[in-house]
Amino acid sequence: MNTLFLISISAFISMILLLVGMMSYHEVRRRQQQVVDKIKVVEESLILDKKKGYDSSGQEISRGYFQQFISSLGNRIKPKGEEEISGLRASLLQAGYRAQRAILVFFGYRVFFAVLFPAIFFVARASFVRTVPPGSFMAITVLLAVAGYYLPNLWLKIQINGRQQKILEGFPDALDLMVVCVEAGMGLDAAINRVGEEMKLRNAVVSEEFRLMGLELRAGKIRKEALRNLGMRTGLDEVKSLMTLLIQTDKFGTSVAQALRIHSDSMRTRRYQKAEEMAAKLPVKLVFPLVFFIFPSLFVVIVGPAAIRIFRILLPKIGGQ
Repeated sequence: MNTLFLISISAFISMILLLVGMMSYHEVRRRQQQVVDKIKVVEESLILDKKKGYDSSGQEISRGYFQQFISSLGNRIKPKGEEEISGLRASLLQAGYRAQRAILVFFGYRVFFAVLFPAIFFVARASFVRTVPPGSFMAITVLLAVAGYYLPNLWLKIQINGRQQKILEGFPDALDLMVVCVEAGMGLDAAINRVGEEMKLRNAVVSEEFRLMGLELRAGKIRKEALRNLGMRTGLDEVKSLMTLLIQTDKFGTSVAQALRIHSDSMRTRRYQKAEEMAAKLPVKLVFPLVFFIFPSLFVVIVGPAAIRIFRILLPKIGGQ
């Protein structure tokens, strides 16, 4: 009896140890699979960045000797202090350019256009227009150099405005999708990643920003910093207010879904009010085209035949008298 009892106890303990070992092995394999999945996601994002022209270190891939030449020009004239170029770096981020070489390329194009425009004018004067006085020639050359130097600034503003407009168009839909994800039981980090994946076809710019924020969260950055970085990259007050709202919601433990729904409704209301404002400004903007282009043509069409008949009838009588 004692021998059978010991055998039974040993078999029971062996079965318990076997089950514990199998569970531990399964848990280790599950964690390894999670790490592999994360690595695959990072590799996909790196491949996407390479398609856009950036390598794994975040720098722009060289596109030939001309790009290297522009970068070398920018490296020679860029400011030495980091504080002086921080504002430009923020503007480039808002335009969607995150590579470290983007600042060098920007300053390089400044120098390039500042030299190109006067050179074209000089060649045109030497070949076609030879009657320009020396004083006017110098003044036009200086103006063209200044215009070429500040042309990248104008282009950067246009890029920022276009990107911000795309974000404003797609951000309410992204918030609605985030509300659905949060109400379905997802956490805020998982909802951000899901919105970044689902918004690829609807709005690529919003999808890119949410995916980048998701990568920052996966890399271990604090959620508050990741949200603030999103507001800084977009440069929009609507997005910054949402990020502040999410930070406060996370801090005080209130409902995230309700806060997102309220903010989404407020963004739609602002967009509707902005459309109404633009429609109200339309009659004022149409005054000058009406006065200078439409009214003269209407005046000629309506009054012209009557004036011709009047001259045809009155001129002979006046000449006969």
